Amino acid sequence: MKINSQKMINRKDQQGAALIVGLLLLVVITILAVSGMNTATTELAMARNDQTYENVFQAAESGLENALAQPSFSPGAPVVINLPATTYQTVTATIRFEDTTLVPDMAFSLGSGSGIAAYHFNATSQANHTIAAGSDRNASAVHTQAFYVVGPDSPTL
Repeated sequence: MKINSQKMINRKDQQGAALIVGLLLLVVITILAVSGMNTATTELAMARNDQTYENVFQAAESGLENALAQPSFSPGAPVVINLPATTYQTVTATIRFEDTTLVPDMAFSLGSGSGIAAYHFNATSQANHTIAAGSDRNASAVHTQAFYVVGPDSPTL
């Protein structure tokens, strides 16, 4: 019987330390879990924004390709090309005439020339992805490409 009375005495001497330690561990684990969820949510938003920007970047490149694939270029008014829009995305490419320069003649000198001119153009493509005005999920990209076309020294190409 002595053994049983010692067990009872040990139980009475306990002051609930295991309960306090257990609750503290539960609080620490909860804080770590909430912090992990916040980090995961932030990383997901960053990945989504990066993917949206990459899509807009590629759309702007596509706009440039379509602009440069035009069959002819005119030194007149700017040419505006609108690509088919998606739900949130628009792509507009513009080709502007910049300048005309002489092309060297057969002797590679800048003399009188041989009636051939270089027509310099600037193609700009702008792509926009708009979810809502002022949203942090919106993205835009602008790509510019300069090029020239060699042709007869005349006002039309």
